[in-house]
Amino acid sequence: MKTIAVVGTFDSKGKELSYVKEVLEGLGLNTITIDCGVFQPKVETDVSNAQVAAEIGEDIKEIAAKKDRALATEVMSRAMEKIVPRLYEEGKFDGIISLGGTGGTSLATPAMRALPIGVPKVMVSTVASGNTQQYVGTSDIVMYPSIVDVSGLNSISTKIFTNAALAIAGMVKFEHEEKIEKKPLIAATMFGVTTPCVDTAREYLESLGYEVLVFHATGMGGRTMERLIEDGYFAGVLDLTTTEWCDQLVGGVLAAGPNRLEAAARTGTPQVVSVGALDMVNFGPMDTVPEKFKGRNFYKHNPTVTLMRTTVEENKKLGEIIAEKLNATTGPTALMLPLKGVSMIDVEGGPFYGPEEDKVLFDTLRENIDTNKVELIEMDVDINHKDFALAAAKKLVELMESNK
Repeated sequence: MKTIAVVGTFDSKGKELSYVKEVLEGLGLNTITIDCGVFQPKVETDVSNAQVAAEIGEDIKEIAAKKDRALATEVMSRAMEKIVPRLYEEGKFDGIISLGGTGGTSLATPAMRALPIGVPKVMVSTVASGNTQQYVGTSDIVMYPSIVDVSGLNSISTKIFTNAALAIAGMVKFEHEEKIEKKPLIAATMFGVTTPCVDTAREYLESLGYEVLVFHATGMGGRTMERLIEDGYFAGVLDLTTTEWCDQLVGGVLAAGPNRLEAAARTGTPQVVSVGALDMVNFGPMDTVPEKFKGRNFYKHNPTVTLMRTTVEENKKLGEIIAEKLNATTGPTALMLPLKGVSMIDVEGGPFYGPEEDKVLFDTLRENIDTNKVELIEMDVDINHKDFALAAAKKLVELMESNK
């Protein structure tokens, strides 16, 4: 019989969490209750808050005595992040559900994020209809709007809690036999302006029996890919679109964080990297672009996306960053430079055509790449040329074969 972990602050949400527990058990499921609250719970749980805190060497009584909500949330979320994956590995549950406001959501979601992708996760939250990036991260948490506050049982909350319980129950009770043939996985990065390149490379790799997972280089895409590389999902990485570093450096809206381009290097995963879309920084509508960038070269990609051309100085810095990341590699790595343009609009006649900016980028990479660790390949075409795409795909196959 399947088991659902019902987690939350049983000191303040004991009635609501117990309701979900009852619904799940009424559906023929087992439950395991885990308390991440600080004070005396309203109902007894299978895993106490003292046990949770002790997972990282903390004393729940000392935490409660300090009456510091921020400190308690920080400590208990760290403890949950450790104890919940351990319980899952021990086979104690098959799916997880929680209810809460901002505090409860901050306590439960780190634990959910620490679970493998594919483990059913449902978070009923008062913030589910807003920006949930900080809660979901790179995981597959289902954020379920609570509509009303998670405070008491009423005609609306009980319907919401019941539906959420039915959702998690369905996820764990019904199994679908996968009919997709298991193939070696390759990660690839793509943007609209590098789509022809990645599509051509993907089709070639798929013709050889690989499965290519394409990640949209929108910040979250890069972070998700990095996590999955770290978790060992991929045989190789075709990281042709490294544009997220532009936003990280300059202050755009699609940054993937300072650890972008590190996972493959650290894990030794074969990788072919290029400079796709390093000609652009991303912003929202034109009126959202910071005043300090007034006078720069802009391109309206669509009504909600404004692109800004990177400068010579920014390209020099980008070259230094990418070289530093790749020089740390512990596995087969190649860097490919498309000398006639790094994106669909960075070609002769295009709105972001910038031979001077590109030259500085390429020169900086040439000067800083450690060719004892990274193979440097230059082609006198733009990034979306068929020859470049096929060369990148073939090089990755070569690197993967040499790594066996």
